[in-house]
Amino acid sequence: MPKLKTKSSAKKRFKITAKGKVVMAQAGKRHGMIKRTNRQIRNQRGTTTMSKQDGKIVKSYMPYNLRG
Repeated sequence: MPKLKTKSSAKKRFKITAKGKVVMAQAGKRHGMIKRTNRQIRNQRGTTTMSKQDGKIVKSYMPYNLRG
């Protein structure tokens, strides 16, 4: 059986934690900062964990990164 391919877009955007959760960058910080409050911009720094249902889909894109 041949090797499975990983989706290139998924490997660049997501990481899987040791417990099997999917970590992603916060949404809503690409453009339009002038409309948003400073508090909202501050809170959108860093990363967040994806919901369990969406994480299941992302994990199917990365067959060899499954943990937990």
